[in-house]
Amino acid sequence: MASGTASRSEDEESLAGQKRSSSQVSGAIPKRRSSSRFIKRKKFDDELVESSLAKSSSRAKGPSGVEPGRCSGSEPSSSEKKKVSKSVSAPVTPSPAPNPSLTKRMKKSKQPLQVNKDLGRWKPTDDLLLINAVLQTNDLTSVHLGVKFSCRFNLREIQERWYALLYDPVISKLSCQAMRQLHPEAIASMQSKVLFSKAEEQLLSKVGSTSQPTLDTFQDLLHKHPEVFYPSRTAKVLQTHWQLMKQYYLLDDQTVQPLPKGDQVLNFSDAEDMIDDSKLKDVRDEVLEHELTVADRRQKREIRQLEQELHKWQVLVDSITGMSSPDFDNQTLAVLRGRMVRYLMRSREITLGRATKDNQIDVDLALEGPAWKISRKQGVIKLKNNGDFFLANEGRRPIYVDGRPVLCGSKWKLSNNSVVEIASLRFVFLINQDLIALIKAEAAKIAQP
Repeated sequence: MASGTASRSEDEESLAGQKRSSSQVSGAIPKRRSSSRFIKRKKFDDELVESSLAKSSSRAKGPSGVEPGRCSGSEPSSSEKKKVSKSVSAPVTPSPAPNPSLTKRMKKSKQPLQVNKDLGRWKPTDDLLLINAVLQTNDLTSVHLGVKFSCRFNLREIQERWYALLYDPVISKLSCQAMRQLHPEAIASMQSKVLFSKAEEQLLSKVGSTSQPTLDTFQDLLHKHPEVFYPSRTAKVLQTHWQLMKQYYLLDDQTVQPLPKGDQVLNFSDAEDMIDDSKLKDVRDEVLEHELTVADRRQKREIRQLEQELHKWQVLVDSITGMSSPDFDNQTLAVLRGRMVRYLMRSREITLGRATKDNQIDVDLALEGPAWKISRKQGVIKLKNNGDFFLANEGRRPIYVDGRPVLCGSKWKLSNNSVVEIASLRFVFLINQDLIALIKAEAAKIAQP
């Protein structure tokens, strides 16, 4: 088999030499440009087997061994070297065992990445909180339960971080540099969140629950025991923590009733069944009642304003449709008719003027035209018992009745078809003669003995 492979390689070399000589002879003839690299082709099964056998035999013989079927003076050709190298690389060899020195180098190269990851999650404010809290409590479990970090760290993560700050020089150095760059206000805010130590809580628990301590009381505590309290403590912080301790019955003079033991232990459903619903009283919510009262008052005010604006909408409807109700009916005593509006007098006394949000009147003259010169209460029209109508001026500007001015504080009698002029707004006063005649007759009957 080895001799067969050698003969094949020699034939291929001779063919290649003939091709080169022919190409040199015919150099004058231009030919297609081709590559001189070895053409890859698929190997047959016998070639693969031969190459594997050749490799195994060379390994067995060593570097000084000579292959059988080849003379000692002959050297393998370049094509054979390529074939052998390719055939050797074909079988899969088992991977060698990793070198322990390489694994150590890989671990060392990965350590800075882990440090950066830890520093990215643990902020310098978290490290400052952790250090101060541990110095106060000496307990990582209480730190995990009581301190609010920027992330939700579990107890294991807090322990690993604390040990890294203590024993890892890289992490501790980077953390110290980051904490030195913090702003003083950020440091002060972090120090205000430090947990209370047992010694501090013992001093606070001596303040009686029945007493009403002030800020001066806690300020005296700070002055008397400066070595116990944390330097950033203030009287307000101590008062807040004392109130929290009082709420959870942690003061010295407070006693907590022990839970019943044995068969007397009740669950929530049993205790709920024992509650008497008749003894429960509804707690009044004053804030809610106040809000409901204000809302009710606001809605009533809006309804009143809408009722007062009905006259305006009626005027607009009449002006658009051109249809209006008759001047007089059984309840209308008189009518004050303008160019746009018709005011009905259905009571013995009505007020004239300009309506505002705070001042509501019977006859709003602003519906007739520009009334910015008219007083809010310009005048009053009254019906006497004898059937006579009088107009009293109560505004600043005069009122003209049939061309005669009626000054402020004076009054004038109104007759049927009287022309009333108020600040360039003209009205005609019409009297319901039939209804007034009935009123006069009733008044005459009452006057008779």
